Amino acid sequence: MASEKSTVLPPTEAPAATSAATPLAQPEPASAARTWGVPFVIAGIVLAALNLRPAITSLGALLEEVRVGLGMSGSVAGVLTSVPPLCFAVFGSLAPRLARRFGPAAVVCGGMAAIAAGLVVRPFTGSTAAFLATSALALAGIAVSNVLMPVVIKEWFPQRVGSMTGLYSMALALGTSLAAAITVPVTEALGGSWQTGLAVWAALAAAAVIPWLPVLRGPRNPAVATSPEQAPQPAVKLRITRSGTAWALAVFFGLQATGAYITMGWMPQIFRDAGVSAETAGVLLAITMAVGVPLSFVIPRTAARMNHQGPIVAALGICGLIGYTGLYLAPAGGAWVWAVVLGISNCSFPLALTMVGMRARTGPGVVQLSAFAQSAGYLLSIPGPLLVGVLYQHTGGWEVPIVLMGAILVPQIVFGILAGRQRTVEDECAA
Repeated sequence: MASEKSTVLPPTEAPAATSAATPLAQPEPASAARTWGVPFVIAGIVLAALNLRPAITSLGALLEEVRVGLGMSGSVAGVLTSVPPLCFAVFGSLAPRLARRFGPAAVVCGGMAAIAAGLVVRPFTGSTAAFLATSALALAGIAVSNVLMPVVIKEWFPQRVGSMTGLYSMALALGTSLAAAITVPVTEALGGSWQTGLAVWAALAAAAVIPWLPVLRGPRNPAVATSPEQAPQPAVKLRITRSGTAWALAVFFGLQATGAYITMGWMPQIFRDAGVSAETAGVLLAITMAVGVPLSFVIPRTAARMNHQGPIVAALGICGLIGYTGLYLAPAGGAWVWAVVLGISNCSFPLALTMVGMRARTGPGVVQLSAFAQSAGYLLSIPGPLLVGVLYQHTGGWEVPIVLMGAILVPQIVFGILAGRQRTVEDECAA
């Protein structure tokens, strides 16, 4: 099992100076194209990551206005908060097939275009059904990008996967917090219309399309092998459902996603019902998301150097329990503290991504494990936000939903510890 760490993500563990081993060799055309395209890919990764959550957190900040504007009940609003994980499960499972046909970069570029189209149309649809449909279009673009961004990073930066994954995670957290923080102020600055406040985020998605266009003119698979160590791995099909670690990782991923989407969808409403202003509630959600910006870079690098990621799983889960206890006892009085500790707890997402890379030895294994863990995990996360909305409507308060949120963390810790054990899905499937 010692070989696991050589396939994980820190750049220090990648093969060193591979391209420098033959300085007099004639560079291959694809390698030259890859070098030329690197700045565009870096810009594309950062801009794409910035767009992977604003469609969700901007809606969370204006959920009350959207509910009133479209005449939604609490249960229907709960359905709305369950749409993201549903789309991520359904469309994310299609991402590997699309990538094989069109190439990962092309699919990510198309995903950004879908986000832009969905966001610019959905606020002006005028009906709940059309709002849900256009939200699904944007979320489909997010879903395929979720799965394929690690593949793009692995193809273009095979020796810097750790640092580039950290950059990607930081940009994702920054986009999440930025949308939560400024959606309400921007809405007010643009005249107070929630439609305009939601639609404005389409501009960021449209900008994310631009860096990928030059990349699409280059080779579909830029990571041209210059040594045996960099040779492409054979695409062996694993029976991934035979792996207990894959299932543990899928459950861990699903439970942390449940907590994250409950937080993004409902936390501003919890604070507003406790007497906090709409603008402050948006800032509190932004703080929760912003905490993940530095931690999203630190946690993956720390986890990749550990034989067992269980201690990190437990620490993040305990932070979540503290936060939900605070929301139950004093939602307004300790709001800033609860926002911070829940932000720490939500960093289970970059930890889950890191464990996906650590629990598979080969590149194809990582792709299959990522697709399985994310698709199965997001399917598991669908009932959570919906159930919170139903409980909120029928109990008239947040006590019961908050107890549910805290209870979810217990199995999350258990399955996260199981997923953090030092083993690979290739070994388990073979056995």
